[in-house]
Amino acid sequence: MVVGATGGSRLAEHAVYPGTFDPITPGHIDIIERARHLFARVTVLVAINAEKHPASAPSERGTRLRRELPANWDNVSVTTWAGLTVAFCRDHGANVIIRGVRNRSDFRHESQLAAMNEVIGITTLLLPARPWMAAVSSTVLRGLDTRAVRE
Repeated sequence: MVVGATGGSRLAEHAVYPGTFDPITPGHIDIIERARHLFARVTVLVAINAEKHPASAPSERGTRLRRELPANWDNVSVTTWAGLTVAFCRDHGANVIIRGVRNRSDFRHESQLAAMNEVIGITTLLLPARPWMAAVSSTVLRGLDTRAVRE
């Protein structure tokens, strides 16, 4: 689903896929893989968001994410950012934010953010999770890792 679509054979030149990626899930990799075919450049933005209480530092998450991506994905870069995603987009010439949605709750939340971003002039592309990946979230995986450490 596209919220505020742009025209042309590609949706835009440069898109940003933000997230905490703590940990990285197969769903994250799938969204990146799909986005890299839609845009000339995709920047995966590892967010610095203390409210989410990430288990590792942004630089560690960025390094892990880079290792997960195939070397031949040369139109995909990974960087960290502490500010608003729209500020990164403005500073780096990106005009689309990519967000993955797994369910209705994600859709409602992301649609509200997309509407605000559109007012600022940044389009949001909502990519639905593939059905077999929709139940997996970073929060669930963190919970599994914590239980495994206790046992």
